[in-house]
Amino acid sequence: MSGLAGKVLLVVDDDRFFCDLVRSYFAGRDLHVLSAQTMAEGERLGRQERIDVVLLDQHLPDGDGVDLCPTLLEINDLAKIVFITAYPSFDNVLAALRRGVCDYLAKPIEIEELGMVVEKVIRTQELERVERIQTFKNRQESREYMLIGAEGGLREVAELVRLSAGHDASVLITGETGTGKNVVARAIHALGEKDSMPFVGINCAALPENLIESELFGHEKGAFTGAVATRKGIFEMADGGTLFLDEIGDLPLHLQAKLLGVLDDKQLMRIGGQTVRKVDVRIIAATNIDMRQAIREKRFREDLYYRLALMKIHLPPLRERRQDIPELCRFFLRTTTRDGSVNLEDEEVGRLMAYNWPGNVRELKNVVERSIILRRGSAIHPSRLLELPAVAPLQEVAAPSIDSLFEVEKRHILSVLDHCRDNHSQAARLLGISRSTLLRKLSQFS
Repeated sequence: MSGLAGKVLLVVDDDRFFCDLVRSYFAGRDLHVLSAQTMAEGERLGRQERIDVVLLDQHLPDGDGVDLCPTLLEINDLAKIVFITAYPSFDNVLAALRRGVCDYLAKPIEIEELGMVVEKVIRTQELERVERIQTFKNRQESREYMLIGAEGGLREVAELVRLSAGHDASVLITGETGTGKNVVARAIHALGEKDSMPFVGINCAALPENLIESELFGHEKGAFTGAVATRKGIFEMADGGTLFLDEIGDLPLHLQAKLLGVLDDKQLMRIGGQTVRKVDVRIIAATNIDMRQAIREKRFREDLYYRLALMKIHLPPLRERRQDIPELCRFFLRTTTRDGSVNLEDEEVGRLMAYNWPGNVRELKNVVERSIILRRGSAIHPSRLLELPAVAPLQEVAAPSIDSLFEVEKRHILSVLDHCRDNHSQAARLLGISRSTLLRKLSQFS
């Protein structure tokens, strides 16, 4: 039970023998056990110590134990309370759950069962802690990313993000690969009223077609070969929050029709299920393809496009907002090194601003971070890692590039593949896409 190390368990029970039994059982497991025989003593210990888990008896000499729950949770908001009762009726348990109890045990208690329950709630507590830290990190990162360029090349985008965050309307984000569509999606969620609710994302191009439906809508046990247990889909996981559908243009047509139905009716049915389930999800979709062209070629449903594009945000490629490159570089240096020990000279920034960046912000981030790893001394030279020839100096490239998006993407992917000596897995990692997506794109180039 190494996960118990350093944790504090408070037992509030007037049975001293039970308190001693719990203390003896957890002895040597680095779980510090405190005990109290009354509600007043339990509250006092709760105020003196940082409590992780509380074992709370129902009947205590000075009152009903369940009435102590709000006070303990106010003092230690991260604590988990396990309710102990000799009268495990539905009403008693329901009343305890409503007061903040996370689990309950009925007397008489098997000490091994008690140990498993304590370990389970501490594990849940740790997972929640990690989730809170990750949510905070994502929220902060999303806000910082959107500030970069808000006064430069992303002024219009920043305003649309602000407007989108104030509503629950569906949003379609378009732009080349690597422009930061996922960052914009997170920023919309983080700046909205539901920022504390789930943000769940899926890359529609990263999964085999036969798995996408199950990932989106879930399945019941036995619905198909390999469905050994019932599983929620990401629609249900994101209920009350935001669902980010990346590479929506690669969603198969038959699933586009099902997705449209879910968006219109706000309900779904798992694969193999018989029960209709309500879902309240805000949809943000993203794509790097020309949606109008996909509609003309009957690869994407026009009605679904209009349903998704209630708000539309287009991210310009990095070559069209070169003025943001210095600030982006400073941001990547700050988040990667933390201690400010790495220098990026103005001359080096100038070389980066003269480059065409077919991989956009993702490529810039990759190059800066690689140069930090490979540096000798404090100065870094990310321009030496660029795999494509730089364009002419900035003042000579005021006119926009005449290359099509398809040609730019093709040239960049083939260059990275050549750099990786045809290692598809390594190339996919550098490009930030799945191996199956890389193979699909290569088939389009032939």
